[in-house]
Amino acid sequence: MSINASYTSLVAVGDSFTEGMSDQLPDGSYRGWADLLAARLAARTPEFRYANLAVRGKLIGQIVAEQVGPAAAMGADVVTLVGGLNDTLRPKVDMGRVRGLLEEAVETLAPSCRRLVLMRSPGRQGPVLDKFRPRMEALFACIDELAARHGAVVVDLYGSRALADPRLWGVDRLHLTTEGHRRVAEAVWQALGLDAEEDWDRPLPPALPPAWARRRAADLSFTRAHLLPWIGRRLTGRSSGDGRAAKRPELLRYADMRVVSAEGPHQPE
Repeated sequence: MSINASYTSLVAVGDSFTEGMSDQLPDGSYRGWADLLAARLAARTPEFRYANLAVRGKLIGQIVAEQVGPAAAMGADVVTLVGGLNDTLRPKVDMGRVRGLLEEAVETLAPSCRRLVLMRSPGRQGPVLDKFRPRMEALFACIDELAARHGAVVVDLYGSRALADPRLWGVDRLHLTTEGHRRVAEAVWQALGLDAEEDWDRPLPPALPPAWARRRAADLSFTRAHLLPWIGRRLTGRSSGDGRAAKRPELLRYADMRVVSAEGPHQPE
C-alpha cells in the first residue's frame, strides 16, 4: 500500500456503526466515523466524492441485497464494508449463511474499488455481549480470511485498548460516542496509508469509578430505555432501520453536500 495515497471517492456500506450512531448532531442526525473520514479525505482532494449507504439495524443479508450492488456500481476508490455483527446478536443465527453472504459481498466489492476496507468491530465488556462473543470472534476470523484472499485491509477495532473503555460508548452501550467515532476515523485513515495525526488507540486518562448508586441508576436507565426495547426487536424480528433510507445514497461531490457540525448546518468549504 502506498503511503500518502490520493483517494478521490469513498463509499461506506453497513449498519448503525457506519451510519454514525451515537454521534448525534444538533439536527438529530448522526455523523460518525465515515462522515469524519470523508471530510478529511475531501480536504486533500477538491473533487472528492462520497456516499454512505449504511442503515441502522441491517443484517448481512439486507446489506448484500440492498447496498453491495449499488456500491460496486459506483466504482469508488475506497469502499468500507462493516456488517454481520447484528446477525451474531440475534437469538438464533446460521453462521454458515453469514459467512457465505460476507464472501459474496467481498467478492463483489473487491474488484470494484482500489481499496476495500473491512473491520473487526469494537466490542466492550459486559454480560450482554459476552454471551455472543464466540459468534463475534467467528465472524472476525471469517473477515480476516476473506481479507487475506481478496487483498482487503482489515482495521482491528476489536483488539483496541481504548475502545474497550466504557467512556467511549454511548448510553445505549452498543454504539460509540463522538470521541469513539473520531478515533475510528483516524484508524481507517492510517489503514489507508495516510500519515498518522495521533495514536488513535491511546487509552483515556485513568478516572475514578462512579459511585455504586450512580452505577445502579445508570444500569436501570439503560435497561428500560435501551436493553428491553433491543431484546423486544430481536425476539420479534423487527429492526430499528425498518423503512429507513440511507443518509447519503448517491456518490456526490463532498463540496456540494450539506454538512451539519456541532455549530450547525453549513456547506463544506
